Amino acid sequence: MTSSQTVIKLHNTKTRSKQVFTPIDAQNVRMYVCGPTVYDRAHLGNARPVVVFDILNRLLRHVYGETHVTYARNFTDVDDKINTRAAESGRDISEITEETITWFLQDMAALGAKDPDLMPRATQYISQMVAMIGDLINKGHAYAAEGHVLFSVESYKEYGALSGRSVDDMIAGARVEVAPYKRNPMDFVLWKPSSDDLPGWESPWGRGRPGWHIECSAMAHDLLGQSFDIHGGGNDLMFPHHENEIAQSCCAHPDGTFAKVWMHNEMLQVEGKKMSKSLGNFFTVRDLLDKGVPGEVIRFVFLSTHYGKPMDWTEKKAGEAKATLLKWYRMVDNAEDETVPQAMIDALADDLNTAKALTELHSYASKGDSAALSGAMRFLGLLGDRLPDWAAKPSVDLSYFENMLAAAREKAMETKDFSGVDDLKKTFMQAGVEVRMSKDGVELLPAAGFDMTKLEALK
Repeated sequence: MTSSQTVIKLHNTKTRSKQVFTPIDAQNVRMYVCGPTVYDRAHLGNARPVVVFDILNRLLRHVYGETHVTYARNFTDVDDKINTRAAESGRDISEITEETITWFLQDMAALGAKDPDLMPRATQYISQMVAMIGDLINKGHAYAAEGHVLFSVESYKEYGALSGRSVDDMIAGARVEVAPYKRNPMDFVLWKPSSDDLPGWESPWGRGRPGWHIECSAMAHDLLGQSFDIHGGGNDLMFPHHENEIAQSCCAHPDGTFAKVWMHNEMLQVEGKKMSKSLGNFFTVRDLLDKGVPGEVIRFVFLSTHYGKPMDWTEKKAGEAKATLLKWYRMVDNAEDETVPQAMIDALADDLNTAKALTELHSYASKGDSAALSGAMRFLGLLGDRLPDWAAKPSVDLSYFENMLAAAREKAMETKDFSGVDDLKKTFMQAGVEVRMSKDGVELLPAAGFDMTKLEALK
């Protein structure tokens, strides 16, 4: 049992069931998540696994201790898409990847995501990949052919277990590369030759570069060992990427289990449709941020849907999220003695039920429990050390207008004609002012879109 007595349950793709999470070593909980291929800005769908596994990382650290969790997420910085981008732009590959990594980390930080403990780059682990490929050849699981090295799918009897597909089904349904040097259509590339104008490294099979799948296997083994706790990513990676990772890792290290728990987030839609450039609904995280959609709002919308369900991004959801967050920020601005509520932790411990966790926050807000709301928002990454700039109250004196509204209300109480009060409230709201009226008095609070010029006409 963990120190906080919290029992975490996670849906394991491998077993197709929700199970109690029991780490291999509670003093050394290890998680690996597939990161981006760095050739362009991260689109909104790329951000979903970042937020999902950031929440899981926070939960694991809360339960097992800050120093007992290792979270690794890689950067694929050698890839044909990067090579193509370099050829099109005339820019150096390293310049493109360095710039894109910086962009990615900045954009994800804007969404409240903490940097993982380890962020390996594929190009830093070429020697480990070459060694692992050589080991697979020696064990009869891979073969060299025409400058390529391929993994022999038939050599691993469990191939297809993660995605639940048979090899015959996969051959029939997959668009596999037909090549004369393949013994089996499903065999996949571990190493391929590089021409002089492409990135390449010396190897026993000639100058070349790694295939995509071997990267994560080599990096995960080097950083986390032959057996670790959780492997995550989008469900679009389940096949073939994760299936291939399992095959090559388990064949290279038969005494290990590779990942004990596999977690996959569902895909993202925009206004009910799959995001695609052809539909004109494709945009990056930076596109939204530059249009004035705060990172906290994007994160809130993500958390509103369970990671195992498709998530639909809509402008309506973003607007509702912003209004809710503004209200909450007003409540927690001066919160003292904040706490991390166990009810919210319990919701997250139930297979990362972030939607239920947000329901708990709505409950704290309705009860006026600013301490619980503040602690919960901070835990979920919706609140930093201070209110975000877009939510901070403008330093402006509205006492003149408060007195005006109070006098109008007093007169209305006598005449029973509240039309003047209603007109004032409408003007205030159009100027981005929140109106609070109670038996104790009147309070005006600058809110989103506050515009003092719209109040000057009242003077």
